[in-house]
Amino acid sequence: MYLKQNNLLFIFERITTFAAQRERLICKFNNAMSSLVNIFSGRASRYLAERIAESYGKNLGKSVVTDFFDGEFQPSFEENVRGNDVFIVQSTFAPTDNFFELLLMIDAAKRASARQIVAVIPYFGYARQDRKDKPRVSIGAKLVANLLTAAGVSRVITIDLHADQIQGFFDIPVDHLYASSIFIPYIRKLDLDNPITASPDTGGTRRAAAYARFLGTTFVICYKQRTQPNEVEKMALVGDVKGKDVILIDDIIDTGGTITKAANMMMDKGANSVRGFATHPILSKDAHKKIEQSAFTELIVTDTIPLDHESDKITVVSTADLLADVISRVHNYESISSLFRFDGK
Repeated sequence: MYLKQNNLLFIFERITTFAAQRERLICKFNNAMSSLVNIFSGRASRYLAERIAESYGKNLGKSVVTDFFDGEFQPSFEENVRGNDVFIVQSTFAPTDNFFELLLMIDAAKRASARQIVAVIPYFGYARQDRKDKPRVSIGAKLVANLLTAAGVSRVITIDLHADQIQGFFDIPVDHLYASSIFIPYIRKLDLDNPITASPDTGGTRRAAAYARFLGTTFVICYKQRTQPNEVEKMALVGDVKGKDVILIDDIIDTGGTITKAANMMMDKGANSVRGFATHPILSKDAHKKIEQSAFTELIVTDTIPLDHESDKITVVSTADLLADVISRVHNYESISSLFRFDGK
């Protein structure tokens, strides 16, 4: 009997020892995996990359860009990336130097023997050039995809592409994220009395319909006619907004002409309020002035592009936590699609 108790005690102690060793190995493995991630930034998106790195729990990687008198520039990494997963954060809004700087950083990471190079492009420039809409024009989005692939990128992470089919321009994985994972919780917290979703043009119908499904509302759309790019001649509303709190959804605000015209028209049609949600605030020309003078109660945008001017009507929500989470999931081969389920309240 005494021997049996001793044997059982011995077995228990061995099991406990093995469990402790297993936990230490897992901890060491996780620490090793964490050290294999480098997050760098181009100059245009450093403000966002710093928040992403902080949310991820790492310091932003050290890099410098040398400018030459003739206008050329050369980025370089100031720390070892050999065998690591390198994530380079850079939105490709104007000027084109932002995009070319990203290409040079990808090339530098490839030549420094990075294991995997992921371009984190919160705003994917040239996405509106996704097809030939008239003879003898380029398809800019496809050219951008080709250049990124030729530079040596392994994967692309981006938010709210202007056209979903751009993912098909790549022969590498593209993680297409949606700002809805940030906007929908924000909308639910507003607790609006009589909400309805809306699209400022027919091209955004699917987007407005998706928000309507998640929020349990109906939706309306605007039909517009353009005389030339960035100028709307006529706009008509398809649906009824009388007595409604309108949630106007768009992916890009450039000059602000379309979305502000839609907001003003909806208030004229009897809406209680109009709030705009747009992912990428390009806000060129006098867009800020149009927004200030519009019928918007509030315009909510993300930080994929930095704002040049502050406004009492514009609220900025950050994509940093979302992108940090996705970087972690990509590195650890975990699901990303689960981030965009809104079944719960």
